[in-house]
Amino acid sequence: MHWRRFSFLVILGFALTIFSFACTNLNREATQTPQTPTTQQTDKPQISSLPPQTQEIVKSAGANDLFYPPRGDVRLVAISDLNSAYGSTDYDPEVDKAINLLPFWQPDMVVCSGDMIAGQKKSLTEAQIKAMWAAFDNHIAAPLRQANIPFGFTIGNHDASGAKKEGNFVFEQERDLASEYWNNPEHDPGIEFIDKSQFPFFYTFKHKDIFFMAWDGSTHRIPPDKLAWVEKALASPQAQQAKMRILLSHLPLYAVAEGRNKFGAVMANADELRQMLEKYNVHTYISGHQHAYYPGHRGKLQLLHMGLIGSGPRALIGTQVPSAKAITVVDINFNSPELTTYTTYDMKTLELIEYKQLPRFLTGHNGIVLRRDVEYKDLKAEEKAACVDKIGEQFCQNQ
Repeated sequence: MHWRRFSFLVILGFALTIFSFACTNLNREATQTPQTPTTQQTDKPQISSLPPQTQEIVKSAGANDLFYPPRGDVRLVAISDLNSAYGSTDYDPEVDKAINLLPFWQPDMVVCSGDMIAGQKKSLTEAQIKAMWAAFDNHIAAPLRQANIPFGFTIGNHDASGAKKEGNFVFEQERDLASEYWNNPEHDPGIEFIDKSQFPFFYTFKHKDIFFMAWDGSTHRIPPDKLAWVEKALASPQAQQAKMRILLSHLPLYAVAEGRNKFGAVMANADELRQMLEKYNVHTYISGHQHAYYPGHRGKLQLLHMGLIGSGPRALIGTQVPSAKAITVVDINFNSPELTTYTTYDMKTLELIEYKQLPRFLTGHNGIVLRRDVEYKDLKAEEKAACVDKIGEQFCQNQ
């Protein structure tokens, strides 16, 4: 009897040991499995499912295939400065290439920081300006509408310059025709407006818990009454209850490119504007005009200086080689401390543009801009000294 009981206990203990070992191994496997980017793998579209022109571009990236970034809660594709020579109704190949790649990236929205057409010339006739908007519609806006991709944008100086002389708009005809194009119901950009009373020059809209503002940064000054509208809109419940706030402007706050490092090529009173935007927790300021890609920040504000896909790339300040024609995929993760992740492509080669390929900071005439992954405290003593020597201590503080 004792022997049987002893045998039973031995067998039971052995079975429990095996069971415990198996459970431990299963748990270890579960915890030690590498956290592979499953979102990237499941969301990446099958090449065969893409339109033929998209397949052709993707395959042109070569044996390594075109990189597909891990998808966030919301995905934007940001483009800027699409235009060619004054009056042109043609677009550079990179413009069509970017639009044709949208089925690959599958964005929730496309945003543009201006210069969609090639105006800002007094000799252009009404017929010529309308022809440019028709060409824009054919190459960019109509494909977006057909794909049901919302399009948020800001007006650039070549679209409808806000320059004034003796209180009157110098390019009033261009502004009237831009307004006529965008307020035509057939050209609905597909966004959810909050305030469109001054569309397309000053307006707000929302998309998936993100509050967007577009202001008329086609010139360097925002009139006091418009600035009052800006502050009121940013203070509104719709803005403050959103999970994120983004501003679209054509001119940047700070200079980043050679040839555009001067007064008039950036917003006047940049520090004051930035501090106002920081007050209302604007996260990202997306801009164009400088024709050079630079992911930066100053103070608490992220500054996405968009590369162009049209004509006339420029070199970053302190460099000599013109920047690549580029677009940026912005993935927004609401639970991430950084909130946004940029994936930027050279639109000629389709290679990625990495942060490390860009200067750690830029010293424009109106203030230092740090590369997105660099903090002011990370700068070496000699780097800080070089900044002070170039633009003075006042403009070298990242405050």
